[in-house]
Amino acid sequence: MTPIEHSDIGNRLLGALPLKIFATLAPHLRRVELVNRATLHLPDAVIDTVYFPETGYVSMIAVLENGDAAEVGMVGREGMVGLPLVYGTDRSPVEAMVQSEGTAFSIEADAFRRALETAPALLKALLRYAMAFGVQVTMTAACNVQHLVDQRIARWLLMAHDRSDGDEFPMTHEFLSMMLGVRRAGVTVAAGALQKAGFISYSQGRIRIADRPGLESAACECHTVVCREFNRLLGGSAKK
Repeated sequence: MTPIEHSDIGNRLLGALPLKIFATLAPHLRRVELVNRATLHLPDAVIDTVYFPETGYVSMIAVLENGDAAEVGMVGREGMVGLPLVYGTDRSPVEAMVQSEGTAFSIEADAFRRALETAPALLKALLRYAMAFGVQVTMTAACNVQHLVDQRIARWLLMAHDRSDGDEFPMTHEFLSMMLGVRRAGVTVAAGALQKAGFISYSQGRIRIADRPGLESAACECHTVVCREFNRLLGGSAKK
């Protein structure tokens, strides 16, 4: 198997690691496909693999006992899926599901743990990402309680756009309503308003960002706060 070079890395978290630290992970990394709607880990199940997305993005979903679900975080090329391992545990109450297909680097949990033990600087770098991701989760919770549906949809679309290679990505109103914990009728009305304003276009299960500045003006401050914290903690944000 051809060794993975640091310069070939499309994941920003891995790419920002010093060469010496990256070398502790490189022999164990494998490039894999992220298949749309694939589950990377289930709630309360042992996490046996860590993923560093290069393209596409993954939703972290809280599933309640009654079957209702809502997205509590999103991971793209700026981060990793498998944060509980960084904290010394091996499971999480949330599900990690591929929201938009792409590629990622994977590493088995045991190899990842050994790398953390032998490279304290790696742990430090990943804890800074964990802090940034925690801010994203915190602001998502606040946003879902305090802000209007159209603002929340605009924020979510900006997050997805940040992690997409182009201006178009798959999304249905039904799935967006589940991600935001909003009734589908509310999503349809709010998305229709954004489309009428010329900020987005929607057709056959795909959304295209037509006016990024306009969409930013429709969103609340939560997206800006999260991007600012990624910049502060990692020297770069989830934004393009």
